[in-house]
Amino acid sequence: MALLCCAVLLLLLRVLGSASATAAADYGGVPLWINRLLGEPSVMSLRGRMDAAWFRANNPSACPERCDCPIQWPTALYCDHRGLADAPDQLPDRTQYLFLQSNNISSLPSSFLANITALRWLILDHNQLEDPVALQNQTQLRYFFANHNHLKSVPSALPAGLRQLRLAHNQISSISPGAFQKLHNLTLLLLQGNRLRTITEGDLKGLINLNLLDLSGNLFSSVPRHLPQSVQQLYMSNNTLPGLDEDSFGGFLNLKYLRLSHCGLQSAGIHQQVFNFSSLVELDLSYNKFKTIPTVPVSLQHLYLESNEIQEFNVSSFCREVGPLSYSRMKILRLDGNKMSYQQLPSDWVFCLRVLESIYI
Repeated sequence: MALLCCAVLLLLLRVLGSASATAAADYGGVPLWINRLLGEPSVMSLRGRMDAAWFRANNPSACPERCDCPIQWPTALYCDHRGLADAPDQLPDRTQYLFLQSNNISSLPSSFLANITALRWLILDHNQLEDPVALQNQTQLRYFFANHNHLKSVPSALPAGLRQLRLAHNQISSISPGAFQKLHNLTLLLLQGNRLRTITEGDLKGLINLNLLDLSGNLFSSVPRHLPQSVQQLYMSNNTLPGLDEDSFGGFLNLKYLRLSHCGLQSAGIHQQVFNFSSLVELDLSYNKFKTIPTVPVSLQHLYLESNEIQEFNVSSFCREVGPLSYSRMKILRLDGNKMSYQQLPSDWVFCLRVLESIYI
């Protein structure tokens, strides 16, 4: 009896484990999480996973000819990886999850989603879209992905309930006026790999709950001044930033993760206190031209400074004073690929970095 109870318990744990949120794929550089408890379907293509003839013979639901409508997920429609030049016609009105990634679609007609009212996910990655998609009538839409297309601007007709907007690796050089005005629920915005040069006041107005903003790989020459104060993760790697002044990140109240690798930053061009704010947990300054270690807050836990031109280790960069309660919370420190060695570490560095777990030189 005890063995039977243990077996049942293990089975339940396995079922619950598979039902929890799991990372399914990588869209726009940030993992996409699928919540099995909410009944969200996998984003993986169904092609090659079942015989098409058998599938259609045993599937009672109407389904567009060039798509798959899985029996186990009746609200999901898989039309991905088909080489489609146009979107399928007569989409089932039950559709909540529409997967159209990896096709050759260049435009979508205004009637594209006319009979769908409960769409939650729309994934259009790796297509040829040039014009923004009008989605203002899709009031239930929560996730819209159009990475790796040819969009020139951020779409303006976006539904207010949107939570994630992924537009990485397009040709976006501007943000349509009022594009984010009503997007109070948006938490993730990916705009990396585009052609943005500046963000003016009002461009991102409305994003009061934005958590992650990725502006990497654009054409910025300075950190934009008008970014949402709610941002906790800011990625600006692969821009050309000749300098940083004292208040470059002064508008952020809860910034925890900051990435500035491959930006051409030099010690002489940054203010000594620019990174010294207490909310910061992780700072990536790798692949720049620093000659000295910048001043960082004692609260910082991860610092990446590999592949710079640093020649000496300054304890004062981490600890302004050392005592029973005055020490750095640094856990991981990378200094490999610089112009220094372990032999150059001062004898008192361990008293400052007393909780350090890993150091690379």
